[in-house]
Amino acid sequence: MTSSTPLPDRIEPAKSRGGPARRLLPLLALPPVLAMLGGCNLVVMSPAGYVAEQQRNLVLAATGLMLLIIIPVIFFTLFFAWRYRATNEDAVYDPEWHHSTQLEVLIWTAPLMIIIALGALTWIGTHTLDPFRPLSKIDAKRDIPAGVEPLQVEAVAMDWKWLFLYPQYGIATVNELAAPVDRPIQFKITATDVMNTFYVPTLAGMVYAMPGMQTQLHAVINREGSYEGRSAHYSGAGFSNMFFKFNGVTDQAFDQWVAKTKAQGGELTQEAYLELEKPSESEPARFYKSYAKGLFDRIIGMCPRPEQMCVGEMVKIDARGGASGAEAQANYDRLQYDNRMADRGNEAPGATGPASGTGPHGQTQPQGMKPRPDMGNPDSRGQGESALPGQEKAPEVKAPDSQGQKEGGQIAPKQLNQ
Repeated sequence: MTSSTPLPDRIEPAKSRGGPARRLLPLLALPPVLAMLGGCNLVVMSPAGYVAEQQRNLVLAATGLMLLIIIPVIFFTLFFAWRYRATNEDAVYDPEWHHSTQLEVLIWTAPLMIIIALGALTWIGTHTLDPFRPLSKIDAKRDIPAGVEPLQVEAVAMDWKWLFLYPQYGIATVNELAAPVDRPIQFKITATDVMNTFYVPTLAGMVYAMPGMQTQLHAVINREGSYEGRSAHYSGAGFSNMFFKFNGVTDQAFDQWVAKTKAQGGELTQEAYLELEKPSESEPARFYKSYAKGLFDRIIGMCPRPEQMCVGEMVKIDARGGASGAEAQANYDRLQYDNRMADRGNEAPGATGPASGTGPHGQTQPQGMKPRPDMGNPDSRGQGESALPGQEKAPEVKAPDSQGQKEGGQIAPKQLNQ
């Protein structure tokens, strides 16, 4: 006969190794983590300008409205899980329950009202904080005094630095700018090569800087101090060091800063600008007492060199139907600086044919292609009158009849010409 050992009515949980000291060990990691977090600078939440202050208030208001839904949902999720747990015999469970008008009204009305409030708040804030819109107030309590002229600053994003022009004072700086406290600022922003963003978190929101275009930003600094500006859009190898310093100073200090720049700064001549335009990283602050007249307009026109053709001139030539003869040759010579694909011939980017030595990617003409009769065949460019100066005439390329019929020198599908 075998005997069995009776099992205890209750199994005591095993004691954790190390006792209370081991359980408190994770808490010892909190002080170093909190110390590191204490070094964080929430610049967006600490604005120094009226525009940045309104943006902060908009973020807080929108977050608060959303928390009106998020917090109750999280709370009741945890509450119901605890209240109706399997071991709670006091909780009333009604298997026949399936509908409650009161709950339906609450569940649908509360989110709907919050969404309407968020939409109205965002719409009003978006139009009020439009960067192209001139300011009407210095801060929440003060209007702009009559007769106060905004400070004009022309900001140029370069590889990988910032150039600032002050047209009202005739000075220029690199990677540093200053502005008087409580004076409206009008930024005109562009770029020389690739897209960037102009961003001073304590001043206002970020605005794109794009080549060949001008964007604007209206802002005001309300508190003295030195603040960090940056490009918030990746633009290449030197992007991580593309910072600049923004100084908010008194009117007297700003006048002294301008006078010092004019007295001790160099000259941003045409040659100096072309040297500055070359890609470089971690450039120190530079100051110029003067700069070439019309420099900002030529940067926007993508023609900083005198011999280059500006975008505006190209538009005028296109508007009158192009050029011919000697004028066309002169224009062609002025545009050679932008011929980045010279080894591919004179056809448009992506074209194939004898001029570039690039063979066709397929044997079938693209469907829907029916160009103007005067555009010629891209596979026979360089023949006759269409050849550019210095371009050898390429042999005529004949397509088989099965490909389609010729119309104006262009091979087109038969079904498009019926």
